[in-house]
Amino acid sequence: MQTRAAILWDKNTEWSVEDIELDDPKAGEVKVKLAASGLCHSDEHMVTGDMVIDKEIADLMGWKQFPVIGGHEGAGEVVEVGPGVTSVKEGDHVVLSFIPACGRCPSCAQGRQHICDLGAFLLSGRQISDMTSRHHAKNGEDLGTMCCTGTFEPYTVVNESSVIKIDDWIPLDKAALVGCGVTTGWGSAVNAAGVRAGDTVVVIGIGGIGMNAVQGAAMAGARHVIAVDPVEWKREKATSVFGATHSAASIEEAQAMVAEMTWGANADKVILTVGTATGDLIGPMMGMVTKGGRGVVTAVAPVMQEDVKLNLFDLAMQRKELVGCIFGNANPRRDVTRLLRLYEEGKLKLDELVTTTYTLDEVNQGYQDMRDGKNIRGLIKY
Repeated sequence: MQTRAAILWDKNTEWSVEDIELDDPKAGEVKVKLAASGLCHSDEHMVTGDMVIDKEIADLMGWKQFPVIGGHEGAGEVVEVGPGVTSVKEGDHVVLSFIPACGRCPSCAQGRQHICDLGAFLLSGRQISDMTSRHHAKNGEDLGTMCCTGTFEPYTVVNESSVIKIDDWIPLDKAALVGCGVTTGWGSAVNAAGVRAGDTVVVIGIGGIGMNAVQGAAMAGARHVIAVDPVEWKREKATSVFGATHSAASIEEAQAMVAEMTWGANADKVILTVGTATGDLIGPMMGMVTKGGRGVVTAVAPVMQEDVKLNLFDLAMQRKELVGCIFGNANPRRDVTRLLRLYEEGKLKLDELVTTTYTLDEVNQGYQDMRDGKNIRGLIKY
C-alpha cells in the first residue's frame, strides 16, 4: 500500500515527510493503523548521532541505521495479520512496545521483558523476523524503522512481539504514550528506584520521561518529590499537577534543598532523566544520595560515552547503589495494561502530559518545540 512517513536520511538532518510503499505483513508480523505517535527524545538522539553506531560495526553486524522511519511511541488498530500470528487479530486495539517481548528468552522467562533478547535488534533498521524491510522509499530504497516500530507514519508493519492488546475503550492517542515515555518514567521510580512510602526522591529533568518519574514516585508514597529542571513552567506543572512537593532550577539548588529537608541525610532515591546523560552529571547526582540509597540513570547517553565522574570511595563506603534503567525496567505485557487501568481510574495522568499536538508534516516543528522547552510531550495525531 501507499502511505507517508517521516524519514531521517542521515544524522544532523531534518525529518523528511515523503510517500513510501508499505508491504503486507509476513509470518509473525502485524500491520497497524496508527492513531498517534509521541515525539520522544530518543528519536532526537538519532538526529544528533548519539544513538548512531559506528558504520564499521554496523556493517559487520549486517545493520543499516539510515535511512530510517522515526517514531517508537504509538498505538492503533490492527488491520492485517501475517501467518502464524495468534496474540492479536484484525480490529484489536494495540500499544506498540518499543522493546519487543518474545516471552521465551531467558530475560523474559525471569520477568525482565525490558531486556528481551530481541532488544538487540532495536537499532538494526530491519524486521526482526528475517532482517529484511517492509518499508520502501519512493526511489525503491529499503527503509528501517526506529526501535522496530516506526510510528512516524499512519500505517506500519511490526513483529507480533512488539504489539500489546489493550481494551477498545481506551483513547488510542493517550494509550500511545504508554508505549515508551510513561512506562519508562513511571517505572524508573517504581521499579528501578524502588520508591517506598516516606522516601525522599529527586528527579533531575522533567520532560516526557521525568514528569512520569515524578508521578510514579508520588503514587508510590514518597514523602518528598523534588523536580529539578531549568524551565519554570515545567516545574510549576510538576508541583501543581503531577505530584512533586518541591522544585528546583538546578542540581545545586536541589542539593541545598535536600540537605535542609532531610537534616543532612540526603535523598533515598535520585533519578536522572535529562535529555542527554553526560558523565559529569553522575557525581553531583550521587552526591545527593543518602547512605544505602540508590541513583538511577534512565537518560540516554551518547553510544560512545565512557567517561564518568564519580567518587568511588563514597560509593563503596556509604554503600550507595548506581543502577541503569531501560523502559522503566518494566514488563510491558503486564505493565502497559496496568498503567492504562490506573489511567481509567483517574490515578495516572495522561491527558495532562500532552502539551501540543501536531500533524505528521509538522514533525520538525514538534522537535524544535521540544528543544526550546515548550513541551512535556508533543504528539502527532493521524
